[in-house]
Amino acid sequence: MPDPHIRFATHDDEDGLARLDRVTWSTLHAVQPRPQPPYDPFYSDRFGPRDHLVAELGGRLVGYIRLGYPTPLAANSHVRQIQGLVVAEEARGAGVGRALLRAVQEHAARQGARRISLRVLGHNTPARKLYESEGFEVEGILPEEFLLDGQYVDDVLMGRALRPAVPRS
Repeated sequence: MPDPHIRFATHDDEDGLARLDRVTWSTLHAVQPRPQPPYDPFYSDRFGPRDHLVAELGGRLVGYIRLGYPTPLAANSHVRQIQGLVVAEEARGAGVGRALLRAVQEHAARQGARRISLRVLGHNTPARKLYESEGFEVEGILPEEFLLDGQYVDDVLMGRALRPAVPRS
C-alpha cells in the first residue's frame, strides 16, 4: 500500500471530513453522543481548515488530525494540543495515523511550539500504543472521568517535548 499523502485541509474537504467523523464515531474515542441529523458543520468558529491536516490514500480522504491550543492563555501558548485524530476503518494499519502524528508534530514545531499534548480515553488501547510509539508519555490520569455506555472510563493526559524546527535553507 502506498504511503499516505498528508496536506492541510481546505474548505472543499468539509463534507468529506464530516462524513468521516460520522462513520468512525465510537465510544472508544468519542465522549459526545453519536451525531444525529441535522448535522452541525464540521468547521466552526473555533476550528477551520487551517487547524486540520488530512491524509489521502489514492486520492481519497482517509483521515485527519486537529491541532489547537490547550487554553487561550498566553502563558501556555508554547503548547499545542491534538484535539482529534480520525482514521477511516479501511485505512487502519496502513500508517495513516502515524503519518498524521508525525506531520502535526513537525507543523507544531514550525509554529514555535515546545510541547504537544493530547487526551485519550483509557480504554483506547490502539491509540495509546500509537502515541507511546511516537514518544508521547502518560502525564496524568483523570480516573472515571467519563461515563460511556454504562462504563466509567479514565481520561489519560499524554504529552511530549518537541524538537525545535530546523530552518529550511
